[in-house]
Amino acid sequence: MLEAEAVLFEKPIAHVIEHVKPMREAGNRETRKRYWWLHGETVPAYRKAIQALSRYISTPRVAKHRYFVWLPTSVLPDSRLYAICRDDDLTFGILSSRQHRVWSLANASMHGVGNDPTYNAKSCFETFPFPEGMTPRDTAPKTGQASPPCMAGDILAENIAAAARRLNELREAWLNPAEWVDWVITPEEERVGFPKRTVAKPGHEAELKKRTLTNLYNARPAWLDLAHKELDKAVAAAYGWTDYTPEMADDEILRRLLTLNLERSAI
Repeated sequence: MLEAEAVLFEKPIAHVIEHVKPMREAGNRETRKRYWWLHGETVPAYRKAIQALSRYISTPRVAKHRYFVWLPTSVLPDSRLYAICRDDDLTFGILSSRQHRVWSLANASMHGVGNDPTYNAKSCFETFPFPEGMTPRDTAPKTGQASPPCMAGDILAENIAAAARRLNELREAWLNPAEWVDWVITPEEERVGFPKRTVAKPGHEAELKKRTLTNLYNARPAWLDLAHKELDKAVAAAYGWTDYTPEMADDEILRRLLTLNLERSAI
């Protein structure tokens, strides 16, 4: 983005001019001084990975509850978010499942006053044994294909994707009720590819502020619990766990995943 384009966003650029630009000018890196309105690190590998995507999966680095969300590629994550460069519902569903939640919690470190779990790419994501044929390698985007090859005719993959879509639809409807919000965008935002954003309708400002994923998962209403159970069942089927029930202990889930991890590591 050119400086002439950046200054069109008056409120954000005012903050940058006041708080960021002086730090850049006092620093030693000439590029950051010259392009003071841009992010310090442009993460070219990440930008290349999302070129063909319209959205990507993201999760907070530190969070009381481990959940994953969709973000449009026009939104760049900062250091407190992890970005998984996949846009298929299959990967979203597996990561949102109880199986991955149990694994990531067992391999997470704890952080902050609340002693909240910290998601780590190396220990939580890279070591996680995805169901056979549904790994990130299998779901990598292919030129000219609308969906990953592993989705074609695979009822197990399709069931996970369907359950994941349902979970996301329910959460989004709760976060931004149609009767509470308007979706708006300015001409300047639309021109540079920003997504629409929500604005509370008059009289709903206070209620909307309470609609966060943390508050939702703190309450865990019956519809959310059921949506997750349906997703967990679909993921368990992909692992071949015919004896899976919601009552299966976390330790047993972890034992099975660890066994699979060790088997693959030995190959």
